[in-house]
Amino acid sequence: MSNPPMAVLEAVLERITYANEENGYTVARVDTGRGGDLLTVVGSLLGAQPGESLRMEGRWGSHSQYGKQFTVENYTTVLPATIQGIRRYLGSGLIKGIGPVMADRITTHFGVDTLDIIEQEPKRLVEVPGLGPKRTKMIAAAWEEQKAIKEVMVFLQGVGVSTSIAVRIYKKYGDGSISVVKNEPYRLAADVWGIGFLTADRIAQAVGIPHDSPERVKAGLQYALSQSTDQGHCFLPEDQLIRDAGKLLQVDTGLIIECLAELAAEDEGVVKEKVPGPDGGEPVTAVYLVPFHRAELSLSGQVLRLLRTGEDRMPAFRDVAWDKALTWLAGRTGAELAPEQREAVRLALTEKVAVLTGGPGCGKSFTVRSIVELARAKKAKVVLAAPTGRAAKRLSELTGAEASTVHRLLELRPGGDAAYDRDRPLDADLVVVDEASMLDLLLANKLVKAVAPGAHLLLVGDVDQLPSVGAGEVLRDLLAEGGPVPRVRLTRIFRQAQQSGVVTNAHRINSGVPPLTQGLADFFHFVEDETEDAGRVTVEVAAHRIPAKFGLDPRRDVQVLAPMHRGPAGAGALNGLLQQAITPGRPDLPEKRLGGRVFRVGDKVTQIRNNYEKGENGVFNGTVGVVTALNLDDQRLTVLTDEDEEVPYDFDELDELAHAYAMTIHRSQGSEYPAVVIPVTSGAWMMLQRNLLYTAVTRAKKLVVLVGSRKAIGQAVRTVSAGRRFTALDHRLGALPAPRLPTTGANGAG
Repeated sequence: MSNPPMAVLEAVLERITYANEENGYTVARVDTGRGGDLLTVVGSLLGAQPGESLRMEGRWGSHSQYGKQFTVENYTTVLPATIQGIRRYLGSGLIKGIGPVMADRITTHFGVDTLDIIEQEPKRLVEVPGLGPKRTKMIAAAWEEQKAIKEVMVFLQGVGVSTSIAVRIYKKYGDGSISVVKNEPYRLAADVWGIGFLTADRIAQAVGIPHDSPERVKAGLQYALSQSTDQGHCFLPEDQLIRDAGKLLQVDTGLIIECLAELAAEDEGVVKEKVPGPDGGEPVTAVYLVPFHRAELSLSGQVLRLLRTGEDRMPAFRDVAWDKALTWLAGRTGAELAPEQREAVRLALTEKVAVLTGGPGCGKSFTVRSIVELARAKKAKVVLAAPTGRAAKRLSELTGAEASTVHRLLELRPGGDAAYDRDRPLDADLVVVDEASMLDLLLANKLVKAVAPGAHLLLVGDVDQLPSVGAGEVLRDLLAEGGPVPRVRLTRIFRQAQQSGVVTNAHRINSGVPPLTQGLADFFHFVEDETEDAGRVTVEVAAHRIPAKFGLDPRRDVQVLAPMHRGPAGAGALNGLLQQAITPGRPDLPEKRLGGRVFRVGDKVTQIRNNYEKGENGVFNGTVGVVTALNLDDQRLTVLTDEDEEVPYDFDELDELAHAYAMTIHRSQGSEYPAVVIPVTSGAWMMLQRNLLYTAVTRAKKLVVLVGSRKAIGQAVRTVSAGRRFTALDHRLGALPAPRLPTTGANGAG
């Protein structure tokens, strides 16, 4: 059957009912101005805004469910000519500083000349009641920017790039955008957040870069390495990298080997080095991206430097009478320390680097408090930090001293450089870092660099939890057998903790025994064998049952933690359902739609990338907050973060935020919540591992509810993580070779 003939349709875009941010596919309703119902148009309408007059080329067709519709193949924007059209256009949120009310005032004042005035004589906008010079300037700048973005978008539309990415490309390169996209498309993957190799590759093909160009192969190799760091690896064995790149690029293996040799010779992109193989077997050739190789060398060097220095900023503890000191301490805290806790206190105060590890209920927190009390009693300068805002708050409450996130402590700046480093170390005699299992290689390196020679560093964390979201297994590598770092592992569960079902079950799971789910006041299991049913019950429990039975706030006190993002019981789907239940839309409240998501005041959200430009000291991946204001005229919303900072987001930055009513277990690391609800379903089979379930359960302070099948819970408890990540930090520290198996994405960043 032949295609219907091409046709032209001119109409005003009334509303967008669906937009796929990735490929620009849009379903919209348009008004032809001839009376009657709105028409449905479908196709790529990248960058088109409600209120714009469009001249669309395409074909008429029919949809079994939606009736007659027009499929758009390309379109141009035609500025509206009627007062009504101009008012609708300006009031659509297209131009920052103009909302529906202001659009009404401007068009009432200038009539059909409105758009010419904004274009040619923007200063005249001050004639409009309520518009001052500041707002006028903002409107003129926004008008110019959206015109420029439009040009870039029209070009990018031809090469299949989504609206949100086109805006980002424009923000990065400005007027040079089209030139970069045409001539150096692979630069986009390195420079623009959200554009990976695959998008850059699609653009490169559209602008005619050959499939076997060395530029493409080198970019593909770096992408394969960067993907592996996203899964937690610091390097890949050379033969595995060549295999991965071959699958990705579909080019001759000889060409890949040649391009990899060139990359390594340039010493710009990658570094090759022989490191011990698994189980101390044959060495393998490790291929690193440069920053990870530098960080691994630097971190191991700094740890050994701290351990070996003759300086000591806490010399008072060298010849302390420990019995006397611990008796004094018991008088201060009202409790005796167990023998292994005493050993930890002594280590932290006499050794330059020490690690304290152990599960919940084993007294890590009380031990840390005791160490800080004793150090302070000897007038030592103590600095406390943790990887997340929530963990820092908890550390502060525990010790009665100020604690900050590691990012704030180091004052990380745009580009990731820290204000404190080896040349300008922290003024501290003792640095205590809690939740150290979350420290990835790059952050741990920056932290340890900033510790002054002679100062003491104590890392506190639970090595049985999931490894960090970023690359590396720093805590596990520091604890490797035969390594030089002194350590204490607390194993005794204290009596008061034994009465907690949460603590008891965490230890059962960690030792491979299924949790008890009967007759406990703080640990429950709703049995649901079907994934869809488990998703539905999870929402019901988190939004209604827990708040009703325990008096907890569903937004602040209850957190849903899912093994994965996708699927009917994944964090993505659950976020939508929980938002409907907890923060439903109301006609009198403004909201902002972005693709398939909608933002409202009261929404619980999380930052999903490090952004050093935002807030006072940057806003970092994993920061959680609540939307406190949303202004459609200024196209901006405000988030109050869990570090009590108000951070504004322009609407074109909203792809940095995700809803956080539900999150993946990986993203929850380092945070604690009064109540945790965990869907454990066979839909997440690949992710069901012991350390994943253990991490989720240990996030809860008071209450855990599992929702799902007994079979899935059994699978999680039985399955020990498939293998270690590729790192060589333990080897560089001089530890014994550890068994190291290639791991799947299941142990990755989730």
